[in-house]
Amino acid sequence: MKKIIGTSLLLFGMAVCGQSKEDSIQFSKISIEILNNGKAYTDLKDLTKNIGHRLSGSPAYEKSVKWAEQKLREAGADKVWLQEVMVPVWTRGKESLQIKTADGKWKNLKMLSLGNSEGTGGKDVAGEIIIVKSMAEYDKLTPDQVKDKIIFFNYPFSQSFVETFRGYGDAAKYRVTAASLTAKKGGKFAIIRSLSSAFDDVPHTGAMRYEENISRIPAVAIGNTTADELEALLKAQKVTAKLNSNCGMKGEKLSHSVIGEITGKKDQSVIVAGGHLDSWDVGEGAHDDGAGIVQSIEILRTFKKLGIKNNHTIRIVCFANEENGVKGGIQYGKTAKEKNEKHLFAIESDAGGFTPRGVALEMDDEKRNQIKGWSSLFLPYGIYNFEGRYSGTDIYPLRDMGVPAAELAPDSQRYFDIHHTEEDTFEKVNRRELLLGASTMTQLIYMIDKNW
Repeated sequence: MKKIIGTSLLLFGMAVCGQSKEDSIQFSKISIEILNNGKAYTDLKDLTKNIGHRLSGSPAYEKSVKWAEQKLREAGADKVWLQEVMVPVWTRGKESLQIKTADGKWKNLKMLSLGNSEGTGGKDVAGEIIIVKSMAEYDKLTPDQVKDKIIFFNYPFSQSFVETFRGYGDAAKYRVTAASLTAKKGGKFAIIRSLSSAFDDVPHTGAMRYEENISRIPAVAIGNTTADELEALLKAQKVTAKLNSNCGMKGEKLSHSVIGEITGKKDQSVIVAGGHLDSWDVGEGAHDDGAGIVQSIEILRTFKKLGIKNNHTIRIVCFANEENGVKGGIQYGKTAKEKNEKHLFAIESDAGGFTPRGVALEMDDEKRNQIKGWSSLFLPYGIYNFEGRYSGTDIYPLRDMGVPAAELAPDSQRYFDIHHTEEDTFEKVNRRELLLGASTMTQLIYMIDKNW
């Protein structure tokens, strides 16, 4: 059996060598270096445990700016700078949601206000709950039926999609629009079922948006278990809910994205890799997106450690404000355009630090096919999926400028169990899975730098 396995590996290696023996050797060096000596996991522990969650505009985010600047210098960047960006300042404050039970007593429900939501100003706002299970059901309600009521959008995260980001995308419209939809018909506030693939009672926050010229009423999320219990209760009786919250926007402030690079030896065309430095104000922002930040910094460290002489400038961007505004990504794209910088490629890691399965590619077919032509080099490292046609949120301004864009595609099955919750902590990240993602990104950038 050992002989058969050895022969098979030899034949496979010869097939890879047929593409490029040099590239195969370099892929191996990258993987071995990162798995044995990678700093991403210890860097993530430092970020999450010593700073914690990092909402844009918060003191913790400003600490993370200094942290990222230091880590990029330690990794070997020959240039590190801060890019100014105006970010919204949203604060949560104290909050509670209660329902009145049949005996007339109030019962507390686990909840989180949605990000960017206005609150009640610290006052109690109460009303009868009306449940709807879809947009279509809500559309049938008249303003008279909704006026002064609380609308509970109980739309479940679909378990049917193997690719869980499709389930997230399907349900996200309820989080984004629930408040304004409710306000248009005179409702007092909105409750949504969390965008969660888990069967637990952990509420998930996340960004919502207000429509212009519509009253800015509160919106909150409850966990799956509470949502099911509330639905069952509403079938048996009328239920009154009471919200008291202090969240709201506090204007804008000057903040920064953090950028570091290794200048190219051939030219200064730019290859970008990055993640977003901010997180929501619950948990530790470990998978979303501390993982992407430390994986991106690891690319730079590995190039320097292995002495890989990059042809083009490799730039790591720790974007500000992805979670509730994308101001960092927008500012980066604007600045790149103003400076007339030539960008060859951009990749973001913002899907968690789980085992990488592939890379999603949002670019023309010629470039897609070239990258897919390298698949035999990636296959020994468990990377096989290059079919996705999407890229990271922060790099969409570059994509809109015609830059080939991509996103690391890890296994997604556990991501939306903890996404935007208090559960997104360092302990949920596996060292090898995190480092394998960094390895995949480094290998891909090595190939882009060599061949484009």
